[in-house]
Amino acid sequence: MGNMINELTITQNTFDKILDGEINLNKIEESGTIISVDSGIAVIKGLNRVKNEELISFPGDIKGISYNLDSDSVGVILLGNYDHLQSGDKVSRTYEVAKIPVSEKFLGRIITPLGEILDEKGEVPSKEYYPIERKAPPIMHRAPVVRPLQTGIKVIDSVVPVGKGQRELILGDRQTGKTAIGIDTIINQKDKNVICIYCSIGQQASSVAKVIETLRKHNALDYSVVMVADPDDPPGVSYLAPYSAASLAEFFMEKGEDVLVIYDDLTKHARSYREISLLLERPPGREAYPGDIFFIHSKLLERSTQLRNEFGGGSFTALPIIETQGENLSAYIATNLISITDGQIYLSPKLFQKGNMPAVKIGDSVSRVGGKTQLPSYRKVTNDLKLTYSQFEELEAFASFGTRLDESTQKALDRGRRIRGVLNQRENSPLDVTEQIGILLAVTTGAFDIVPLEEIEKAEELVINIVKNDETYQEGIYSEKGISEEKKEDFLNKVKEAINKKWG
Repeated sequence: MGNMINELTITQNTFDKILDGEINLNKIEESGTIISVDSGIAVIKGLNRVKNEELISFPGDIKGISYNLDSDSVGVILLGNYDHLQSGDKVSRTYEVAKIPVSEKFLGRIITPLGEILDEKGEVPSKEYYPIERKAPPIMHRAPVVRPLQTGIKVIDSVVPVGKGQRELILGDRQTGKTAIGIDTIINQKDKNVICIYCSIGQQASSVAKVIETLRKHNALDYSVVMVADPDDPPGVSYLAPYSAASLAEFFMEKGEDVLVIYDDLTKHARSYREISLLLERPPGREAYPGDIFFIHSKLLERSTQLRNEFGGGSFTALPIIETQGENLSAYIATNLISITDGQIYLSPKLFQKGNMPAVKIGDSVSRVGGKTQLPSYRKVTNDLKLTYSQFEELEAFASFGTRLDESTQKALDRGRRIRGVLNQRENSPLDVTEQIGILLAVTTGAFDIVPLEEIEKAEELVINIVKNDETYQEGIYSEKGISEEKKEDFLNKVKEAINKKWG
């Protein structure tokens, strides 16, 4: 009888605490039991009140994200080494969503999508956390894309320019130089107050090591963060990687910084999500991808924007990379991302095999908003460049039939070949915008017409030396109205004099 009274007293005390608000029913630990574990997915029995995308705590300090909320079980995406987990183990709710620590001290560091440090420079103290899944900024917080983000690559900055806050897709077959464009863009942001995040999704360790070494060699790691989802990690880690990178980018953007994120690549991200969905027994759609594959990429890329000044004025530029097969631009993931982004840079394997690098196929590449961001001086030079180049390619195809050509057609072909030679560029050698404009001015006005094709690079070096020593020209390039005709003529006369002296 005494025991019964004691139990009733404890129950009454607990009830009183609930009424007084000392105990929150929602915070009472709810536990469940593992039914099965396989390929990065755990099925849990219990946890009847768990929320979608809530973090679940597993034995061994492993976390997972609840993803399938069925009537009799919960499907959980595991975010760590699950070899020690087995059927019957107890799990519990955390009442939190997946978060990543954010800090300015992550600059120059190599981290995982969960914010864990991979290099040997010590821990990064952080008191602030951002949810990995965040809503995109509302439309009223956004400003037009009006400022250029210079990649340092002539063919991109001239024909398919990128603006701060834009989403520009880079796509092409395997080994055509997609990652190289992203890395060159990061290298070119030195001293331009742009924070860069390189997000590696399932890339080989040797490839990631090469990227890190390249960034370190060019002193680009100081203003960059490298986020790595290893191919040996569970698919859930690869799935979270781009969202984690976006959250870190938003931390800097909301402080008024300009941020560039390279997602390398979203093809592997889509495959990891397909693997997760099939393991969770979700209905497959086209190419076995789940029906919401478009949504997972659109909610990621919608987070890129240019904020209005009253909301910080920062920008978040995204350069997602995807891999095509057999030059098939109409593949499922490719068409999805082309429709989501503000344009695409297409790298052709045929151009790559011919030695044209970067192998950007101008006819299939477009920037839907970046043209508005170009400097007025650059716009004047490149207005007719795309049309002139496409006409040259048609003429070249026609000339390949062995037809006799008149003098004007032969002259157009010769100039077109020099333009193509100028648009070629060595890897990891980005050029300043003043140097790019000077070279393009020289080639489009015929200053390079007497230069042998095999010596185009030497002619470019001559122009770059003139640009560096001509302060009047540099001031004109950055002026609001663009370089004046007088300054342009003066600059071109110097270029022609130097070229005639060497090749005339």
